[in-house]
Amino acid sequence: MRSKQITIRDVAREASVSTAAVSQAFNSSGRLSDETRKRILTVAHRLKYRPNRQARDLAMGNTKTFGIVVSDIENPVFAVIIKNFEAHARRLGYEVIASETGYDVALMQRAAERMIGQKVSGVAIMTSEMNAAWLEEIVGRGIAVTGLDLDFVSEYASNIKINYASAIQLLLEHLYHLGHRRIGYVGGRRRLRNVHSRHESYLRSMTALGLEPGPIVMGNQRLDGGYAAGMSISKMSPRCTAVVAVNDLTAVGLVNAFSESGIRVPQDISVTGFDNTYLAAYFVPRLTTVDIHADTLGRVAADALYDAVTSRTTGHSEYAVKCDLVVGKSTGPAPDPTI
Repeated sequence: MRSKQITIRDVAREASVSTAAVSQAFNSSGRLSDETRKRILTVAHRLKYRPNRQARDLAMGNTKTFGIVVSDIENPVFAVIIKNFEAHARRLGYEVIASETGYDVALMQRAAERMIGQKVSGVAIMTSEMNAAWLEEIVGRGIAVTGLDLDFVSEYASNIKINYASAIQLLLEHLYHLGHRRIGYVGGRRRLRNVHSRHESYLRSMTALGLEPGPIVMGNQRLDGGYAAGMSISKMSPRCTAVVAVNDLTAVGLVNAFSESGIRVPQDISVTGFDNTYLAAYFVPRLTTVDIHADTLGRVAADALYDAVTSRTTGHSEYAVKCDLVVGKSTGPAPDPTI
């Protein structure tokens, strides 16, 4: 018997009980006597039987699984979010499945369908590609949702908010105090809510400082988009003395393009990122950026789902994550225009 996988039927036969009784013994349910329960567990231990928790949870309507959806697994910020989300979810007793959208709405729909098909207890949507119709579909199935800057309110949904206005303001005030007045911006796909929020925050903060926004160049939130934008800016005349990038990947692409064009960072032009990924920490020069605390985002997302699925009451909740300026060596005093 030990040469094959032991099943619940094997235990039931050896203990002279029904399979239902074996299930009750492991779930501490039913009306088994202490003697019968002990006999079943003793037989199960002798046969080295381990109950299939996933099958049991499915039968009970609870998979004890959380899902997480991110935009781009190549972006270190999402890797950190997933790592911390999964580690914390497991501490809470939940397994994790992950999906990537690649900033594609169609892939977002497939990710949503996968989460529904897997019957997850909750899903963290750490991307802006999700539309309201699919959110309604998910919460309509009784699946808890927590999102990152989602414009969606439901008794089954919670939201994690990043104060982009404050974060971009920190970057621009840092550059302003270094003497920069011509500060450009390299953004991304503005149809994405968090990208649009960063863009609008740049415009408002520049106006608040009494500065004319621009130049504004569109990227794609990736290294190649930052590189292309850097090449474009390097050919401008007059050129801006500083550039705020939509994220760290874009900033790294910018610096590489400037370096190839013979433009020194920060002596000739200052560059800032956003997210404070490990790229920012280990890139040369060390990027000035904004820390959105991706590790905290992952843990908060897991906690929000756990609170939603274990609470007897429902209600929309919001969680605020603080952003901090991290000053590196990619920013310096504005170059003297007379030199």
